[in-house]
Amino acid sequence: MEYLKKAVKSATTGEQDVKATVQTMLDEIEAGGEDVVRSYASKLDKYEGEIVVSAEQRAASHSLVNQRLKDDIRFAHDNVRRFAEAQFASIVDTQIEVLPGLIAGQKQIPVSAAGCYAPGGRYSHVASAIMTATTAKVAGVKHISACSPPRPGVGMNPAVLYALDVCGADTILNLGGVQGIAAMAFGLFGTSPARVLAGPGNQYVAEAKRILFGRVGIDMFAGPTESMVIADASADPAIVASDLVGQAEHGYNSPVWLISTDKALAKEVGDLIPGLIADLPKLNRDNAAIAWEEYGEIMVCDSREEAVEVSDRYASEHLQVQADDLDWWLDNLSNYGSLFLGEETTVAYGDKVSGPNHVLPTKGAAHYTGGLSVGKFIKTVTWQKSTREANRDIGQACARISRLEGMEGHARTADVRLAKYFPKENFDLTGES
Repeated sequence: MEYLKKAVKSATTGEQDVKATVQTMLDEIEAGGEDVVRSYASKLDKYEGEIVVSAEQRAASHSLVNQRLKDDIRFAHDNVRRFAEAQFASIVDTQIEVLPGLIAGQKQIPVSAAGCYAPGGRYSHVASAIMTATTAKVAGVKHISACSPPRPGVGMNPAVLYALDVCGADTILNLGGVQGIAAMAFGLFGTSPARVLAGPGNQYVAEAKRILFGRVGIDMFAGPTESMVIADASADPAIVASDLVGQAEHGYNSPVWLISTDKALAKEVGDLIPGLIADLPKLNRDNAAIAWEEYGEIMVCDSREEAVEVSDRYASEHLQVQADDLDWWLDNLSNYGSLFLGEETTVAYGDKVSGPNHVLPTKGAAHYTGGLSVGKFIKTVTWQKSTREANRDIGQACARISRLEGMEGHARTADVRLAKYFPKENFDLTGES
């Protein structure tokens, strides 16, 4: 593999700087409750209004969003809901008679409460509101709390509020950052304590979720958005370059990578990117320029097999393939958060409206997990029941294994049942013969 451009920073650069700050904030909020949250909202977001969004404010958001945007939000919501419902249908209760008289099974139980975070810093992420709240609703979560950063004197973006309302959030909070995550996790402002926290956010939000993990479930350990394109000689350099720039605008630390099996195409894409970045609005341009300069990479591989090997090693959050024989790539690629096959299928569609969830693993987590799905809000629990006759074999094996392990108390729970159910029989329960 040949690098035409190599990153000077990685997704983990600077992570250590935020840990102490976030831990302090969480400790203070847990000890001081809602008053501390209000103080942080005032200090960090310059917001001193009502934290809990009222029914009247929800209704008002419907008139503050134009009809075209409301239609688009409902279009996206319908697509995400339909895909989540299909996922839900694939997660089924089941049972099996393991051996005569011993029946074991599993059932699906939604968590009682979820907390959904919709970012609102550089950009107001309407799509994140849709992705998280809709998925939790389809999973059957009884109480969904949600929050998004407020603007001074205004509250959260009306379109985000409208989306959360349409998608079924029960309690909506004008809160962002660590204080928003903490309020949902600790059950402040009338919310039910979240059992699962979901949604993307900046490094402070991600660190808060990481620290809270264990006390609550989280969707995944998330970092800056990252995107990779695999392209061969058949790809359109202008579209490849546009897709890379489109993802780089997420933030100054959002990696974008190109793997190509054609060096000429790779060079042309590299030549096009600076001009496309320069043509963006200022905020987007500033983010994309730093992301490309410090995190962007262009790699040339000798074969598509080598491209697969490199891609699987990176395990990118988003992976686009703009190459011939798309079925081959689908069959051979293994590590990615979400896969986008063909020129016609850009990451932005998945980010906003197409249906599969856009909350996806980053920083190599795609080696072991996929993205947010209804399964994240559901506990797969097991159960079993046994007849007395089944105790004959199970009890003996359990007693002997328990004694082998030195766990006499466990063994005796089997002994007492064997003695009761089969009083005239003698069993070897030591395993020594």
